[in-house]
Amino acid sequence: MKQSAKIALGGLIAAFSVLLMFMTGLFPFATFALPAAAGILLACLVIECGYKWAFTVYAAVSLLAFFMTPDREAAILFVFFFGHYPIEKGLIERIKLKPACWAIKMAVFNVCIVSGYLVLSYLFGLNEFIAEFAEYGQYGLLIFWAVGNVVFVIYDIAITQLITAYYSSLRPKISRLFK
Repeated sequence: MKQSAKIALGGLIAAFSVLLMFMTGLFPFATFALPAAAGILLACLVIECGYKWAFTVYAAVSLLAFFMTPDREAAILFVFFFGHYPIEKGLIERIKLKPACWAIKMAVFNVCIVSGYLVLSYLFGLNEFIAEFAEYGQYGLLIFWAVGNVVFVIYDIAITQLITAYYSSLRPKISRLFK
């Protein structure tokens, strides 16, 4: 792919990702879904342009999302996990041992999510989500964490399926546009 085509594709994906992040203000119930969708777009950029381009667009979208996204939780989730994980997924899956691969994926997820929520809590002083778990008793936060890990496994499998679908149906059409 030519350099100008990579720039154009990177710009389009960045614009769509920022738009999805901005929409968290319109759809507050999509705090997790929209950052996840914005991140999945970056996986397509890895396929078409490589890791360098994908990480560059991730950095740009993260910066813009951080300042433009009305939902701080969604912005932090994108910056700390949903933005970079679809890019790193391909690198992690180069590990041939499946248990080791999944252990690393789970570690990345848990470290990123806990770090993101700690930043959200201590740096921005947004403790509402912790208060929400108090309604569910002393194990509310633990239950949320366990459910989050199960949802992450489903999310990881969904990314794999979406990338497979991208390869089979969308990639041939996009390749013709950017030749």
